[in-house]
Amino acid sequence: MLFLVYPVVRPLGDATAAGAAATFASPAWLVAHLAAVAAFVLLALGLLSVRSALAGGPGARPADAAVVTTWLGVGLTLPYYGAEAFALHVLGSRALADGDAGLAAAVEEIRMGPVQLTTFGCGLVLLGVGAVLAAVAVRRSGALPRWSATPLAVGMALYLPQFFAPPALRVAHGVLVAAGCLLLALALRRVRR
Repeated sequence: MLFLVYPVVRPLGDATAAGAAATFASPAWLVAHLAAVAAFVLLALGLLSVRSALAGGPGARPADAAVVTTWLGVGLTLPYYGAEAFALHVLGSRALADGDAGLAAAVEEIRMGPVQLTTFGCGLVLLGVGAVLAAVAVRRSGALPRWSATPLAVGMALYLPQFFAPPALRVAHGVLVAAGCLLLALALRRVRR
């Protein structure tokens, strides 16, 4: 559900410097981004259950690869979310307190630096690959319903492109990823009984 909380709670400001500052300074900004951080960590932990359920079977190797790839993806993605959550929140609060619209340049430096964008982009790509590997593992395994990891794989593969979508599509994407996680968790729960 945290993958849905992120786009639903994340405030949207107008294009002005004051609007962006108010957005970043909002407590909802922190809540939304920390929900995403927690969602990524829980996703990586959840794939350990997939790997455990498929151990020793035909889906074991892609499940192992899914875990490693997803953990690497989470590791590369979370620093960007940390900067979004904490650095932009401080800049927005400072801009509102000081009335300094010049801090907007620092926002672009935090978000769009080549190292930041590269690690974030690589992290999201690895998350997508990890989810696809998990879907392949589930499909091959015969232990879980063949389709049970497919919605999650589609959602994670679309994680990077959804950032360029309008807010309504970003919320729909959050619904897809949350539903994908829930479907896979329910399938795992049935196997564990």
